[in-house]
Amino acid sequence: MVVSTQQRCQLHLHTTSGDRHILILFINVTTFFFMRENLFFVYFLMWKVGMSEEVGKALHAVVDRVNQAAARRPKTLPAVPPRLVAVSKTKPPDMVIEAYRKGHRNFGENYVNELVDKASNPQILESCPEIEWHFIGHLQKNNVNKLLGVPNLFMVETVDSAKLADKVNSSWQRLRAASTQKLKIMVQINTSGEESKHGLPPGETVNTVKHILSKCSALHFSGLMTIGRYGYDLADGPNPDFQALLSRRQEVCASLQLPLEDVELSMGMSTDFEHAIEVGSTNVRVGSTIFGNRDYPNTPTPSPERKSKVPTEEAAKKMERLTVTEQ
Repeated sequence: MVVSTQQRCQLHLHTTSGDRHILILFINVTTFFFMRENLFFVYFLMWKVGMSEEVGKALHAVVDRVNQAAARRPKTLPAVPPRLVAVSKTKPPDMVIEAYRKGHRNFGENYVNELVDKASNPQILESCPEIEWHFIGHLQKNNVNKLLGVPNLFMVETVDSAKLADKVNSSWQRLRAASTQKLKIMVQINTSGEESKHGLPPGETVNTVKHILSKCSALHFSGLMTIGRYGYDLADGPNPDFQALLSRRQEVCASLQLPLEDVELSMGMSTDFEHAIEVGSTNVRVGSTIFGNRDYPNTPTPSPERKSKVPTEEAAKKMERLTVTEQ
């Protein structure tokens, strides 16, 4: 078959036209993906800026409320400045870093694995060298070694038995043999008596603290902690769980000859931390008010942290008359 010059030219033109279409398609697809990636980047930057502003404003507002509540405490209570623990449960490392950049240092986590992941996150390790981690969730013995390996672990607030204290003590001695620094711990009390809550029965508080002080040389007993009943209405008066923890501190200090100011009280969360501080809390755990609400797939709606109770005028008058005495 002989192909004429004219046919060869037509074939060349058709081929060139086809290549041109392919080239145009390639350019369009490339441009689309390039623009999409840039849009994602722009959206990410916008989210970062917005998140930074929201976390900063919320943190500043909570710090102000903490200070104002502390100023309203009765003079009969120990003058211990309350510590704010920002609970970053389920929140990304970026939010922790932003709060740290705003000057905050104390952060709390409920789950061992999540705390291990966050505390070991390269960005957090680089950006937050002075961070102080609090573990505030239920601790099982088989997770003790994993927890105690966390970088910058500051305090374990949920020791709820003498046996757990012994395990934490021996593990800390073994894992941190080169360090003489004691691990700060709190003893968790189940003040509400609910089966769903962890913690010591209140009647076992003194003996457990005595055991820690005499048998656990690697631990520093810092105080008592409670979660309490969710959704308590302050319209009914002072929170009985907080009052119960105050009484346990009084009992511990009287029995073991400890100064009141040396025994901290960790009580109060997002919905009730101001009241907790007013009646004597020295350590409050606030999460959703700083970082935003969380989703709890296995709990009723609204979740405990989302349920807000506004005291009535009558309850507010009760609060004004409230005095706490610890002889």
